[in-house]
Amino acid sequence: MSGSPDLSVQIGGLRLKNPVMPASGTFGYGEEYADFLDLNRLGAVIVKTITLKPRTGSYPHRSTEVASGFLASIGLQNVGVEHFIKEKLPYFAGMDVPLIVNIGGQSLEEYVELASIMNTQPRVDALELNISCPNVSKGGIHFGTDPGVTRELVTQVRGVTEKTVIVKLTPMVSDIRLFAEICQEAGADGLSLINAPLGMSVDVKTRRSKLGRNMKGGLTGPAIKPLALYLVHQVSKSVDIPVIGIGGISSLEDALEFFIVGASAVQVGTWNFINPRITTDIIEGLQEYLIENKMRVFRELVGTLL
Repeated sequence: MSGSPDLSVQIGGLRLKNPVMPASGTFGYGEEYADFLDLNRLGAVIVKTITLKPRTGSYPHRSTEVASGFLASIGLQNVGVEHFIKEKLPYFAGMDVPLIVNIGGQSLEEYVELASIMNTQPRVDALELNISCPNVSKGGIHFGTDPGVTRELVTQVRGVTEKTVIVKLTPMVSDIRLFAEICQEAGADGLSLINAPLGMSVDVKTRRSKLGRNMKGGLTGPAIKPLALYLVHQVSKSVDIPVIGIGGISSLEDALEFFIVGASAVQVGTWNFINPRITTDIIEGLQEYLIENKMRVFRELVGTLL
């Protein structure tokens, strides 16, 4: 077999040179990792969740280690959309990597306004909807746990943008396939899953939450990989749009598992903190794996579970 395998992936109107990218919330605004790796080598860069107004985030303590993972309650701290466009977005001018902006809000109107604003930015290539945010008008229930609200949110965002729309799904539902199918019907181009399930950790000496006043946080890291892998497998069989796998990926082997069960791409989260070059390590390893297994294109690997 001569030449390098084709690692490219198509998600809606978005063409990625390879299927590996960082997960939102673990890669800052991208620039923070530029000293560790060439961002242009990534399939895409996904920035942390952007909201309409700046957010200071949660009270301390915001994170704690747990068995095989990490609990975090950051509270969507970010600079807000105006500052992001003026101060963060220009960094990507001239770079050869797609930029995916994760957006979140506390109302349907906030999501729609954010999508409309991002639609005017040529350097933004795609939107990832963080629907694990609390819906203030519905008493704090998360957007992603109400089928009707999920449908309305994706439909309205789809109506105001030509950008590729990816919806990030929460596992905190009875059947994630229902939500995946709703997103596809409402016009989503792709799905990313899973967002962090909620968890707690308690200091037995003080009998207080290790996250302080926040009480609960998102569980990430290797602890959630088996759950994420199962749900990606289930969803990839129930929809026709690309599925991006997230959850506990810390090695090439982990990423390969997600591809084999049906993921068209992966996002690496917590492990960026441990090995800031993990994404490029996986890209290099994937290329070698395809060569060893005599596969000319990456697509030959996707969904090959026996």
